[in-house]
Amino acid sequence: MYKVKKPVDFGFLNFTTLDRRRFYCEEEVRLNRRLCPDIYLGVVELRQGQEGLRFEGTGTLVDYAVKMKRLPEERMLQRIVERGELALEQLDELARVIAAFHLEAARGPHIDELGSVAAIRANWTENFQQIAPYLGRTISRGDLAFIEQWIAEFLDTRQGLLQQRVAEGYIRECDGDLHLGNICLTDRVCIFDCIEFNERFRYSDTAADVAFLLMDLDNLGHPEFCEPFLQRYQETTGDHGLTEVLDFYRIYRAFVRGKVTSLRLSEELSEEEAGKLAAAANRYFRLARGYCLRERLAPMLIVTCGVMGSGKSALAGELCRDLGLTLLSSDRVRKALAGRAPTERGKEGYGAGIYSPESSEATYRALLERAREELVRGHGVVVDATFRRRGDRAAFQALAESLGVPYHLVEIRCEREVLARRLRERSLDPSVVSDGRVEFLERQLAEFEAPGPGEALVVDSGLPLDQEVDQVLEGLGVLP
Repeated sequence: MYKVKKPVDFGFLNFTTLDRRRFYCEEEVRLNRRLCPDIYLGVVELRQGQEGLRFEGTGTLVDYAVKMKRLPEERMLQRIVERGELALEQLDELARVIAAFHLEAARGPHIDELGSVAAIRANWTENFQQIAPYLGRTISRGDLAFIEQWIAEFLDTRQGLLQQRVAEGYIRECDGDLHLGNICLTDRVCIFDCIEFNERFRYSDTAADVAFLLMDLDNLGHPEFCEPFLQRYQETTGDHGLTEVLDFYRIYRAFVRGKVTSLRLSEELSEEEAGKLAAAANRYFRLARGYCLRERLAPMLIVTCGVMGSGKSALAGELCRDLGLTLLSSDRVRKALAGRAPTERGKEGYGAGIYSPESSEATYRALLERAREELVRGHGVVVDATFRRRGDRAAFQALAESLGVPYHLVEIRCEREVLARRLRERSLDPSVVSDGRVEFLERQLAEFEAPGPGEALVVDSGLPLDQEVDQVLEGLGVLP
């Protein structure tokens, strides 16, 4: 395959001249051969001849391109994670490869300069300036102001920590773009497409490289892989101080991904494409905000309740993604207890089989015990379940009180017509874990024991999901 660079200038990236494109093609090959030597075959010329444009042909020189082997799309790490197929052995090997790369990466006085507080502050100033045209479209003014304030306070109060990272030799010539889409797992780990166009983004704290990978796992809703990766990485490198700056660099990575995604909105796009890009950018910015919010949060227990189709799982998942909370899903726990795969659909009648009273009691007992374990470990928890009975909710409230942690009940409400439509749509999606069916809706509505006035934070699930999350965060008192 061949990669041709677009003649664009984003300030931090300038490919506007032929000489620049040739130089950065050569840099791309040189730098990526550090981690993927067999894939990058070299730089070739693109020429205009009588038979049209050809690579490595004759005629007028038009451009340059990077020639490389095509990697199998299905083996990209992002695809593997999304399919739920990532094995801990693969994660362990990935951590070893990245750790070895960082230990051998170049360092020196010039590289150290770009890890200084002044350089980091300049990078953030550029980020804030470049996102200004997208205020109100991909990031709200309130969120931007909050992130700006958090970053300013961190840089003012933690200068010593950042200077220590420089002194200890953790500023290196890194990859700079270490996300799941740039990693392929075949018979070996292949990490490709590093930052070649600006050494300012490549010369950084090794923690910033690691943070990109971890942020990407968080963004995909798979934080469970972060801890085992970190453990192996730290064992290999001996960098146990990395965790002190990790959230700072996670914020940076999420913000930059939001910015880069926003910049793509300047391209010629359909309305649908632009809408998807804006939503994706907004999710990155909200994750950056979430990392900032986490230091304000003590461990807490959040319990969702609402009938099937109300949107509990979507809201619970987004809360956990934003705030780094542990998600406990009744659907998954129930099926695991029955020995079923998460997406295996049951055909039982209402209240029968794994939904019998006995099975439901076992499910809630297991959820309660797992919530206890997580809270004792200092992890906040969201329990995603119908909680149609007051007694089940009371047991979780009693658990929170016994451990001295805040308890929050969130009731998700929705119009009956919307509930029925969602259940019909979900029945056609094989990836859905819930077995809720539209023919069960009326019985569950009749049996649902709604929380009393003032007992729960009520959320209207007819709103966009990001607004639902903000409703909860405002109710919890954690938004600035």
